[in-house]
Amino acid sequence: MSKKPFITKEQAQQIIKEFPTPFHIYDEKAIRENARKLNQAFSWNKGFREYFAVKATPNPSILKILKEEGCGTDCSSYAELLMSAKCGFKGHDIMFSSNDTPLEEFRYAKELGAIINLDDITHIEALEQACGIPETICCRYNPGGTFSISTDIMDNPGDAKYGMTKEQIIQAYSILKEKGAKKFGIHAFLASNTVSNEYYPTLAGILFSLAVEIKEKTGVELSFINLSGGIGVPYTPDKEPNDIMIIGEGVRKAFEEILVPAGLGEISIFTELGRFMLAPYGHLVTTAIHEKHIHKEYIGVDACAVNLMRPAMYGAYHHITVLGKENAPCDHVYDVTGSLCENNDKFAVDRKLPKIDKGDILVIHDTGAHGFAMGYNYNGKLKSAELLLREDGSVVMIRRPETVEDYFATLEGFWEVI
Repeated sequence: MSKKPFITKEQAQQIIKEFPTPFHIYDEKAIRENARKLNQAFSWNKGFREYFAVKATPNPSILKILKEEGCGTDCSSYAELLMSAKCGFKGHDIMFSSNDTPLEEFRYAKELGAIINLDDITHIEALEQACGIPETICCRYNPGGTFSISTDIMDNPGDAKYGMTKEQIIQAYSILKEKGAKKFGIHAFLASNTVSNEYYPTLAGILFSLAVEIKEKTGVELSFINLSGGIGVPYTPDKEPNDIMIIGEGVRKAFEEILVPAGLGEISIFTELGRFMLAPYGHLVTTAIHEKHIHKEYIGVDACAVNLMRPAMYGAYHHITVLGKENAPCDHVYDVTGSLCENNDKFAVDRKLPKIDKGDILVIHDTGAHGFAMGYNYNGKLKSAELLLREDGSVVMIRRPETVEDYFATLEGFWEVI
């Protein structure tokens, strides 16, 4: 089985004439279509809004596209807040979901009018000292233990550093109410990259039931419930992608069964997706520059883990297409490597691929989220350009590649020394 790239060999060759590999490229048309489908899936909820997780793809051009499609942003740092503000997001367009938060970041989030999502009960005091308690506030929930759907363990929230226990979060709402907060929300992230239409409805059921309990015990009626992220994408070509329409319908059913009878039918539903919104609509495009024949067969490319960390960090699978050889037999077994002085700098291990020749262009799929964003500068390697394939077929650079001047910019007096 295979995945189909959104650029052809001929397109790639034309792009490379102006923008040499390696680079990340994003598909504007597909991004917009996906955002519209998400909004359609939750159109039954009049307050629905997607708060795109900026950490997944922190590029102003991408944020502006999503803003035009009605999305807000979810931020976890000062830089992400600043980028959102510079892109025109204002007030409650922004959610600030951070942890171990510096007080100056709380201050800036409140200055922007962002919805602050408190990760811990002790942060109530920290926020009050930093800038006071805002009228609208959110709290993050962690139920502990393992999170399962049927007999399948999806993740282990009990090992996660995020969120409050049920007892803490109920106490937190009482405290926040006493301190003058008037609108309340809840947020939880229980599993990462689920390829299951059942995850969101199951999570929704847990949070909806908790909302009813919070109302009964504290008198606080939540204004919004943020289902956060966790809806994943099928990195391997053998898996079926999530169906957002089925997911939206599952959440609606839980909403009507749990919240409506409890008199909480006006609650708004928020999502905070990153991977689902962007991952399939980004490619890392790289060129084969070396081959090596020792104990294994190696193909060296001009990208490395600096450009895409996930395979090195997690052993994550990213599908690879050799442009122009889509229909050739996959009768060669390669490790596809970068040039870092680390043996885990591999985009693929023992991968069956067509015969690869030097100069072949490789597309590494599903890098639109947590791809460029996780880059770093080990070995003095420089981050690549980011490009946008526009709806009209044109390609523009939305982030230039780093230069050695960028790399040395924080070393005061470096150029004078040498």
